[in-house]
Amino acid sequence: MHPNPIFRKAEATRSLEFARSRGFGILAISSDTTPLLSHVPFLLSANATYARLHLVRSNPICRVVQDGIPATIAVSGPDGYVSPDWYEVPDQVPTWNYVAVHLIGTLHALPAKEMEQTLVVQSAGFEAGLNKTPWTLDKMDAEVRDRMMRMILPFRFEIHDMQSTWKLNQNKPDDVRLRAAQRIGEGHGMELDALARLMTDPPKNGVDG
Repeated sequence: MHPNPIFRKAEATRSLEFARSRGFGILAISSDTTPLLSHVPFLLSANATYARLHLVRSNPICRVVQDGIPATIAVSGPDGYVSPDWYEVPDQVPTWNYVAVHLIGTLHALPAKEMEQTLVVQSAGFEAGLNKTPWTLDKMDAEVRDRMMRMILPFRFEIHDMQSTWKLNQNKPDDVRLRAAQRIGEGHGMELDALARLMTDPPKNGVDG
């Protein structure tokens, strides 16, 4: 997380809803040799106190999670390079704007028998809102479904804390920030149109923009 407090003033509800809407992040835990990372979809609970997820059995994280292990899920949003020229004021330096939310907590392995229910809930959450009849497990051949279930394991991620950074040039005067927002689409990064929209109305002083 960026240490400048001006970039960390978004209300918790906005950051949690951002994480919920993304539904995908990097699960990170420590090990004796090197941090273990896994890119995972997750489903945040209604009260944002836990998330459901699953991992393939061969994932090294499965071998170190026993009664629970400290973990973080890092959720990334739009990001992009900012050229100093776009500010149209002197003595500026290049930077990179971005949105990121870290969910911090404990990863718990669930009994393998809960895998089917975990997948049912996860898939229902992601299927909701799609313009079609939701996919359900009963569309699968029972033998294929059972074989697949043996290859993955369910987990519950208990959330104890949340940290977020919305680095959107809030440290610049409004006119300077808006000039950069108008040019951000010319540069390097991901989801630059979304980043430009966020730069025009960033979180300020703990109040959603």
